[in-house]
Amino acid sequence: MVKSSKKNPFIAYFLLKKIVKSKKLKENKVILTWSRSSTILPFMVGCTIGVYNGKQHIPVYISSKLIGHKLGEFVTTRKFRTHSKLDKKKNKK
Repeated sequence: MVKSSKKNPFIAYFLLKKIVKSKKLKENKVILTWSRSSTILPFMVGCTIGVYNGKQHIPVYISSKLIGHKLGEFVTTRKFRTHSKLDKKKNKK
């Protein structure tokens, strides 16, 4: 289901305050956040945001291509594991 065009994009207030403060002071530090559902807006371009994946903060550099997406889209929360393949030669005794 598509979000209504009448609604504004969501951004967490505490994240908004941190970004505005770092832009004002012209700091290039990583801004840590747990808000994966916040939308990337144009004024965030150039910031590096550490998005929490459940274990650690993964840095995401915000570029103009990422505008309109959510922060959580760029950090995976699950580790992909594969089944080990058995060697056919070892099984043929």
